[in-house]
Amino acid sequence: MRPLLHPSLVNGRFGDPALYVETLHQRGALLFDMGDLTPLSARDLLRVTHVFVTHTHIDHFIGFDALLRVSVGREKRIEMVGPAGFLDRVQHKLRAYEWDLVDRYEADLVFDVTELTEASEVRRARFRFKARFEREAEERVEVRDGIVAGDSGFEVRAAILDHHGPCLGFAVAEPAHANVWKNRLEERGLPTGQWLQALKRAVAEGLPDEQPIELPGGGCAQLGTLRDIVSITRGQKIGYVTDVADTPSNREKIAVLADGADTFFIEARFAAADAVQARERAHLTTMAAGEIGRAAGATKVEPFHFSPRYEGEEERMLAEVAAAFQR
Repeated sequence: MRPLLHPSLVNGRFGDPALYVETLHQRGALLFDMGDLTPLSARDLLRVTHVFVTHTHIDHFIGFDALLRVSVGREKRIEMVGPAGFLDRVQHKLRAYEWDLVDRYEADLVFDVTELTEASEVRRARFRFKARFEREAEERVEVRDGIVAGDSGFEVRAAILDHHGPCLGFAVAEPAHANVWKNRLEERGLPTGQWLQALKRAVAEGLPDEQPIELPGGGCAQLGTLRDIVSITRGQKIGYVTDVADTPSNREKIAVLADGADTFFIEARFAAADAVQARERAHLTTMAAGEIGRAAGATKVEPFHFSPRYEGEEERMLAEVAAAFQR
């Protein structure tokens, strides 16, 4: 299976938390947390369509201004999700600037902002550049299964965890992954190309065999004659959790959220020997991160958000996580 989602830590394992997720064959990108975003180019930032913020400590939210700066003057819509109080904090950010020249712009930049106030309810509001980012269209909406965002290519679930207050954990997943068997295409003398997207959608949606599928160069074929070209497998899943206390409740929620993740990005702020400091600061140790990843049944764990006190000891930190994960 060729993965659709391609994640990368913007600032490595020691820098501010920010996970940039590119989506294959699509222009959009997802951003989980937005600490220092200077390593990202303007082109990278302009691809961002969704931002998911665990909480608004400065090292997780300082990059909002960089995204705002490059997006002003563009016809663009960005969805943002955060914890309780997130609407007010985004509004305060936007109100910090004067927007006296908005009438000179044709393009409108729109932030659709969601805050998860309860496990089953969100508050939403819109902030538009052409309206000088005044809060609009505020509403409360019920959510199911923690799904806070998504489109035809992915869905994102969130869980409310505990840090020094509410902190969200996230998991992004494809609903299903459609794989084309190129050898079967060749056997039929059919080329690759955009027409396969319609075929994959038809198979994934379970349309009847009689469904016509347009072929390249003109003509049609019934879906039933082409169905074996596409196989449907479980979609790719990525978990993202940082800045959480090591409590039974958090462990239970995280295991459910990240269940079966192909890649699980999880903080490991402190070394195993520094469990007391980790507990005092409501963070995870390397051992806790490995244990939680194992409990979630993740295929691979990617620890990050290492404390600067461990600079030069990255191999040791990774080894401690791996040891706990593989037990």
